[in-house]
Amino acid sequence: MENYFNYFTEIEEYFWKKRGTALLVSTLDWALMDSWKQAHIPLEAVLKGIDRTFEKYEARRHRSRRINSLAYCHQEILAAASEQDRAARHYPPAGAALPREELARFFETNAVAVESAAGRFQSAGRSESAATFRSIAASLGELAALARSDAAMDLEEAERRLAVLEDKMLSTLLQTAEESELVSIRTELDRQLAPVRRSMTAEQIALVEKQFLQRKLIERSELPRLSLFYL
Repeated sequence: MENYFNYFTEIEEYFWKKRGTALLVSTLDWALMDSWKQAHIPLEAVLKGIDRTFEKYEARRHRSRRINSLAYCHQEILAAASEQDRAARHYPPAGAALPREELARFFETNAVAVESAAGRFQSAGRSESAATFRSIAASLGELAALARSDAAMDLEEAERRLAVLEDKMLSTLLQTAEESELVSIRTELDRQLAPVRRSMTAEQIALVEKQFLQRKLIERSELPRLSLFYL
C-alpha cells in the first residue's frame, strides 16, 4: 500500500519548490489534497496541474497576487486528471500484506487516543458520547489483536470497518460541537475559499467543505484519522 502521507508530502514539497519559498499548508489545502486523494486523482496529475498553474501565472503580463494556495491549482489538476483518464485505487493488490506489527501499533495507538477522548467526554458530562468513543476504541483494540494473531486479515474489509468507525467518531464530534465553533470553522473556510470559489463546481465545494470541517474538528479534538491510508 502506498504510504498515505507520501501523497501529501510530495504535493506539499513540489508546491513549495514551484513557489520558491516554504509556506505552511493551510487546512483548506489539506482538505483539497484529501479530496483529490479520495477521488483517486494520481499524484502525477496533481503535479502536472501545479506545473500548468505556475506556467500560466508566469506567462501573465500583470501578476496581481502570488499563488499562495493549492486552491489556485485546482482546475488545472482536474484537467490533468481528466486527460490521464484513470482512477487508480490505492488498496494493496490481492495477496499483498502490510507488516502485522505495524498494523497492530497503528490500531493500538489510535485506540489509546480515542479512549482518551472518551474520558474527556465523560468528564464533560457527555456519557452517551463517551460510550460511543469507548465502543470505537474497543473495536480498534479488536483489530490490533487480530493483527497480532496468526489469523488471516483482509485489509479491504478492515478498511471498511475503519470507515464505519470514523463516521461514528465524526458524527459524534459534529453533534457535540458548539454552534460558535462550527460558525468559526465555516467563516475560516469561506475566507480561504473566496479567491477560487467561482472556479469550482458546487459538488467540488461541498466535498472540500466536508473535508475541511472534518479535519478541523479532528484537529481540535486531538484525534487521529482511522483509515489505513493514514498508516
